[in-house]
Amino acid sequence: MTRWVLAHRLPVVLVWVVLTLAGGAMSGSTIDKLSFESRLPDKSSQAANDSLAQRFSQTGGKNAPLLLVVTVPEGTTLDSDDVRKQWGDLITKITPQGGRSVSYATNGGDSLVSEDKRTTVALVYPPANRSNVPYEQSLPGIKTAVEQAKIAGSQVELTGQPVLSGRDSGAQRSPIYETLIGALGALVVLTLVFASGLAIVPLLMALVAIPTTFLLVRGVTAVTDVSFIVQYLVALIGLGIAIDYALLVVTRWREERQKPGADGPDPEARRQAVVRAVASAGHAVALSGATVAISLAALVVLPVPFLRSVGYAGLLIPIVSVAVALTLLPVMLYAWGDKLDRPRRAHRPDSKLWGRIAGLTTRRPALCAVVSGAVLLALAAPVLALRLGQPATVTLAQGGRPAAAFQHIVDAGFGEGIARPLEVLVQADGGDAMNSRLAGLEGVAGSVAPAEWARGGQRIVDVWTEADPSSSDGRSTVTGIMDVAKETPGALAGGGPAQDVDFIDAVYGSLGLILIVVALLTFIVLARTLRSVVLPIKALILNALSTCAAYGVVVLIWQKGYGSEALFGTPAIGAVTIWIPMAVFAFLFGLSMDYEVFILHRIRETHLELTAKGERDTVIPSVVTGISRTGRLVTSAALILFLAFTALASIPITDVKVFATALAAGIIIDATVVRGLLTPALVTLLGRSNWWFPRSLGRLLVTTPGQASGPRSNPDGDDPAGSGEQPAKRAAEGPATTEAPQRSA
Repeated sequence: MTRWVLAHRLPVVLVWVVLTLAGGAMSGSTIDKLSFESRLPDKSSQAANDSLAQRFSQTGGKNAPLLLVVTVPEGTTLDSDDVRKQWGDLITKITPQGGRSVSYATNGGDSLVSEDKRTTVALVYPPANRSNVPYEQSLPGIKTAVEQAKIAGSQVELTGQPVLSGRDSGAQRSPIYETLIGALGALVVLTLVFASGLAIVPLLMALVAIPTTFLLVRGVTAVTDVSFIVQYLVALIGLGIAIDYALLVVTRWREERQKPGADGPDPEARRQAVVRAVASAGHAVALSGATVAISLAALVVLPVPFLRSVGYAGLLIPIVSVAVALTLLPVMLYAWGDKLDRPRRAHRPDSKLWGRIAGLTTRRPALCAVVSGAVLLALAAPVLALRLGQPATVTLAQGGRPAAAFQHIVDAGFGEGIARPLEVLVQADGGDAMNSRLAGLEGVAGSVAPAEWARGGQRIVDVWTEADPSSSDGRSTVTGIMDVAKETPGALAGGGPAQDVDFIDAVYGSLGLILIVVALLTFIVLARTLRSVVLPIKALILNALSTCAAYGVVVLIWQKGYGSEALFGTPAIGAVTIWIPMAVFAFLFGLSMDYEVFILHRIRETHLELTAKGERDTVIPSVVTGISRTGRLVTSAALILFLAFTALASIPITDVKVFATALAAGIIIDATVVRGLLTPALVTLLGRSNWWFPRSLGRLLVTTPGQASGPRSNPDGDDPAGSGEQPAKRAAEGPATTEAPQRSA
């Protein structure tokens, strides 16, 4: 394939130039077509919210209300006719046209009045737009009116989740700024790695891959809704992956060029160096892209369009990055590699530091495995306390007048759930009965069913919980409310809390089956390439541990609050947003598998070379060589991805910050503890069993028509060194072998 690419250099370059320019020119319109919707087809909460949007002009539903609160002075009560009139007039005045509201002065009842008759709360639902800032148009005017309002001499305060969460801060910016920051950090790392003009080559590959991916995303938007989060993933995760893949190929090309006869003006020698590099490193890149794509398929099969769109974009990122690394990059290296590699320095493929680390782990493999395994388990332990849900409102209430106002609401006994009530749609004539029934449920703090909230034969009953809906007690109450709605003919439970319950069921209801399918497909790909049963199983187990460790870090930082203020200047949110763990698994499982593939691919290559020479004890030399030649590469690649995720964490969206935290933590943990220590220790301990590969499985996965299986090489009937082939033949046919590039290509 590489020979064909080099023989058609001009068409290859022209195709990528056209794709890059088209993608760049259309990136703005692509971003404009991204959606802020998060729908759950075939779920009752979605049906309720759709009905609310249709009948009540996009008010309420999944969007939480604004809360107005006031406490009248001592000696005055809310029963006063004058106070009641002032409050009713104020709520009517600030409710935008097309919106709806409820207060104790307008059929709200006692649920909106404190026991001492001095504090009251009103719920206001302005018309919402379809964006991440639903009340962007009406909220500034409401704020101005509230700041000037007083009831019986007391200042009225405005609060609620839209205010506390900062979702009134305006439209989100494009990811250009964060991408430039990530690219600058990557350039620093690449300069340290290459110390020559080659540092710009991986960045150029990213410059091609990102616009091309945006162009393909534009095509996806014509078929289905694509989440606005995709723009950040394509820009920043695409940056990291494209650079990582190019880094692997360029590093191997430098190594191949150091061989006798490869460094010189002879075009054929330069061509052979590129061919050998891509035949080896390109194989690892393609395998890495396949594992990333497989893990992201977990999102594509989910019955949630929002996560499916993230999966589609996620699939495109590694596919485009692999295509760029295997087609455009070889042309770049052939035509400009020698010119860019200035100043010319002798390239040492082996890292002394990582060689010493590998020597230490192979000398004390058991101790190293126990210590690094204990570190992983300790980091993963907090995942047992993982709580899925929207951020608890009290965790958002950190400082300022809106925070103090919400705390005042909670202290007055209205319940934390009033910030995110459920909205139950019932037949108009059954509103009062439903209101009474829901108010009597355990855990319910209050409910209202104003007669004005009736349209088209349906009526809204707002009900809220004592505990926050994201807590275990609150969620139990929410489930009870939804059960009552299901038992009532014509009733539907909507609102944010109901949608959260259905979201968890949709995303995690078939989690076990999804994990099994992803693990099986990954095992097949790795087993076919590595000619081993043990190594893929080990890789899957270590990936699961590193992913759990990333979850544990997220729980500590964002749920428990250990460092969220110091690192991000953002308070802990008390819960992990529902979609994040699944998306983190899909991305992190594939990305961390990259490093496993890079390392094991090089270990196997060394093993084949030593086996071809007739050596029997290949385990420790293979591990030491593999780690010493990939440790520096893996560390650099991980650092580049870490910088990309750090830039992603600067996006002013809390969910994106949490997502980026998990990816950054997972990559660093994986590249250091898992791949740098635990992997070589376990490979050393497993010894010759690393290469156990039954002949039956070899025939199923790797034997092609006309390919002989060869004689068995051990008396047990299984070949611990490969696929039952003779050592010399395996060395010639191994995917990473450089001595026979014509067979590899």
